[in-house]
Amino acid sequence: MNFDIKTEQVDGAYVIALAGEVDLYTAPEFKQQLLDVIAKGGKEVIVDFSNTTFIDSTTLGVLVGGVKRLRTNDGQLSLVCSDRNITKIFEITGLDRVFTIYPTRDEALSKVGISSQPPA
Repeated sequence: MNFDIKTEQVDGAYVIALAGEVDLYTAPEFKQQLLDVIAKGGKEVIVDFSNTTFIDSTTLGVLVGGVKRLRTNDGQLSLVCSDRNITKIFEITGLDRVFTIYPTRDEALSKVGISSQPPA
């Protein structure tokens, strides 16, 4: 199976990096990881699709469910994706208006870091 998932905490944000194909068979593992992060109190969650080759409607459902849970806790879910084939899926479904999509992980972290960092 061509799928890998890694979660790390960076500057107060949780980054869930997905690699390979996120589909009907692998999305449940992604969903569990996302729910675990939210259960730990994660408010700033970034899903990194940089190494993802394919997503399907199941993946979109997991993301929508995650954003709904986060919003009830004043959190936000951001995406990292530069693959035109994947960003096009968000545009076609209108989900590009639901999620902020960044071209790089660094850019997502810098934007999220501004809102999640306490004042110096």
